Amino acid sequence: MPVVVLVRYGELALKSPPVRREFERTLSRNILAQFAANASACRIHSDGGHFYLETDDPGAAARLLRRVFGVTSVSVVHETTSDLPAIASAVREFADAQLSHGASFAIRARRTGQHAFTSQELGRDLGAVVLATWPDRALHVDLGTPDVEIFVEVRGPKAYLSFDRVRGPGGLPIGVAGRLAALVDGRRAALGAWLMMKRGCQCSLVATATGAPLVREVLQRFDPKSDAPRLVTDEDASEALRRLADEVKADGIVLPLSIDEYPAARGVWGDRVVFSPTVGWDDAEVENRWRAVIALSS
Repeated sequence: MPVVVLVRYGELALKSPPVRREFERTLSRNILAQFAANASACRIHSDGGHFYLETDDPGAAARLLRRVFGVTSVSVVHETTSDLPAIASAVREFADAQLSHGASFAIRARRTGQHAFTSQELGRDLGAVVLATWPDRALHVDLGTPDVEIFVEVRGPKAYLSFDRVRGPGGLPIGVAGRLAALVDGRRAALGAWLMMKRGCQCSLVATATGAPLVREVLQRFDPKSDAPRLVTDEDASEALRRLADEVKADGIVLPLSIDEYPAARGVWGDRVVFSPTVGWDDAEVENRWRAVIALSS
């Protein structure tokens, strides 16, 4: 039986209605492209605030969704109606296995739509249900650092219960913010390209021998529709990047610059828009952030 996976997105919700609808369509296409590229099947629909995926392999779905820009978090959910007795029944059924003796817990309740309760009232009432259902387990509420978090999201006539949130990359869907040409010759450069992809840019890539594995093993996982990178020597990298930017009519280029290198780069690249999102970070911060990117891609 298919399992429902709830997909949350952040910045898209702040856009005007026409822009939001277009961004949501782009995000939906990118999700489907990610699944297709990995020979995985799903069905997707939206309620205007979240996406819901039906899949036979929720573990694989969560792993793939961690590679889709625009996705902020993912949860495998148990669906019920928005009636308080139905939600309470679902909590009793599905929280039983999660709550061991002496465990602390927190109810994280959110509500959207017209209901007979507020989010605070829902959290309070469900907390009371948990304590009354298992009085012999010495359970206690801890809203700061609980052992178990019970997430309840009520949206219109339905409610969704979950026990974890898998973090996504956030940002904007690739394809909503123009095209760039990026040089990847190491981790700083790869991180810079990734950060521009996170802002919704499609990146055409030039890669040196050092950068090629970073593109193949990490960056392309976040954009399965991307073309293969142009492979070049270190000596040819700048000219190859210039030619690629012209061919794809790029809106700008992405370079791994330090602060000291930036003025000289402006002289070399003239009127081209130059992005270098890692320009203010030292090598230790680049390394830490790149490790986080690798974790998302795995």
